Amino acid sequence: MAAAAGDGSVKPLQCAMKLANGAIELDTGNRPREAYTEYLRSIHYISQVLLEEVEATKEAGETVTPDTSKMLKLAEQCLERAQSTAGKLGKTCLRTVAAPVPSPASRHRRVYSDEGGKLSPFLPPEIFQKLQVVESQSSKKELTPLEEASLQNQKLKAAYEARMARLDPSQAMQKTSLTLSLQRQMMENLVIAKAREDTLQRKMEERRLRLQEAANKRFCSQVALTPEEREQRALYAAILEYEQDHDWPKHWKAKLKRSPGDLSLVTSLVSHLLSVPDHPISQLLKKLQCAVYRALYPIVSKGTAPGCCSLPPDADGLLAPGSRRLRPSQSLYCMPSPPDPSPAPRPPDGPCASPPRPSSPAGPPSPQLLGKDSSFEDLEQFLATPERRGWGPGGRPEPQTPGVRKEPMLEQLKGTVQEIHDAIDRLLSLTLLAFEGLNTAASKDRCLACIEEPFFSPLWPLLLAVYRSVHRLREAALSRSMELYRNAPPAAIGVPTRLLPQDPEAAGAGPYPYCAAAQELGLLVLESCPQKKLECIVRALRVICACAEDYYRAREAALQPGIAAIGADDLLPILSFVALKSGLPQLVSECAALEEFIHERYLIGEEGYCLTSLQSALSYVELLPRRALGK
Repeated sequence: MAAAAGDGSVKPLQCAMKLANGAIELDTGNRPREAYTEYLRSIHYISQVLLEEVEATKEAGETVTPDTSKMLKLAEQCLERAQSTAGKLGKTCLRTVAAPVPSPASRHRRVYSDEGGKLSPFLPPEIFQKLQVVESQSSKKELTPLEEASLQNQKLKAAYEARMARLDPSQAMQKTSLTLSLQRQMMENLVIAKAREDTLQRKMEERRLRLQEAANKRFCSQVALTPEEREQRALYAAILEYEQDHDWPKHWKAKLKRSPGDLSLVTSLVSHLLSVPDHPISQLLKKLQCAVYRALYPIVSKGTAPGCCSLPPDADGLLAPGSRRLRPSQSLYCMPSPPDPSPAPRPPDGPCASPPRPSSPAGPPSPQLLGKDSSFEDLEQFLATPERRGWGPGGRPEPQTPGVRKEPMLEQLKGTVQEIHDAIDRLLSLTLLAFEGLNTAASKDRCLACIEEPFFSPLWPLLLAVYRSVHRLREAALSRSMELYRNAPPAAIGVPTRLLPQDPEAAGAGPYPYCAAAQELGLLVLESCPQKKLECIVRALRVICACAEDYYRAREAALQPGIAAIGADDLLPILSFVALKSGLPQLVSECAALEEFIHERYLIGEEGYCLTSLQSALSYVELLPRRALGK
């Protein structure tokens, strides 16, 4: 830990990731006691860094940095793994003296997990809905005239009782006078309040009709509207009514009019809009989140029911020897599940362990991937062939279980994905209706990004759990490759020697080549917004290019201007090596979800190229031949 903390050129988050990865390697290597110590050391390091950060920013008044939330998540995950490892150590001590005790029946529904006895980490929809609306319910509400009169009468009654207690029994006339005076004042308060409330209701109804007429004009009321358009018209009328009672929307509209091209203003506006619990758009956001959650929860809860995409019984052969089943229900955690105590085969040293480069076969993949000099484009063509979908790792067809179909879960996921797209479109269109100054191409894109982050934050763990259930076989194959090639050198994956460090043992070189890129890729699973996850992938590929340039300059002469040290054919093996070192088989499901929810504009640019490259690298790693290392 001291070595990691002493390196001033490395960010604290990267140091924490190094410590956590070291603990994972110990846990994977069947060394639970040392792994438990490293997990605790990682948590201690993170707490020290955050304490120092708080002390440094206390006087300056700075806000919390973006890395802080990631480090807190990492500490939480290390704590969970420390608890799991401690439980494993306890089971080892008690295995010979204690018999297993059946767990009591639970009222909550269970989801698929490798332990089988753990409760679902996801809340039931009714509890999720209560948590989503608690903010709007707790917001300050103005009292009606009758409620104000009731409070005044309670105060008058308390004063009356106090004065009556001070009077002697002989002062009967004064008591009668006080009683009549109290009744008169209370009646007057109620009558005045009733008149005020009637007037207020009449004015509110007149305003509602006026605003409804304005909304009808906006939505062309002479044409028959669909139910969705009628609902949107009602929401727009509610927005107009809200703006009559609050001044802040007018101030933001004035700012947008003064600075129409300021994207930072757009970010601040949408963030403030969605943070106000009683605004109609914020209430619609909570409503749509609850609808999506209700659609996703049954899919995860019934993931092992007949007819769903459950894992075939013979699919354990796809896992690495001694490794545990993947946990789709807990896929929000960044680190892979460590294997149970059993020796895993180590890749032998020597030239026989080097897998060939990917090729473009005409049929299903063979056990040996031929064509070492094939290009990156050939691999993409190979990955796009529909025949590959029906073949598992090593050229064997995916095992099928009689009576188990994959269509129901896929169809449910497809319907939920469409529901998510429709929900985001509704939020965006309603925001553009409320603030016409956002109706430009750049402002729309920024507004969409600002809407997606709060929308996906509570839903992404559950959504990703469904994707992991769908892609469970591919994750199992990728997990096996990561286990078998865990200690393989970069050259065994096909990384050219010219793009490797000349002196791997030099100071600052890292534990292995392209270590910084693997750490950057590992940050992807700490995010819960598709746009931020995509940014992690882009940064990882940029780090790969920077490292490749440095390695090449250290070996060769200076680069010619305009010529890069790394090409498309070199990127795939390097990215495959980085994906192997990340130890995250859930990247398959993460990329599948990102491909679905990333905006089309990003898919045709640098972000889309980076995502496609990572998907190709993961598919290449998934199809690495095992027989060479098995020998």
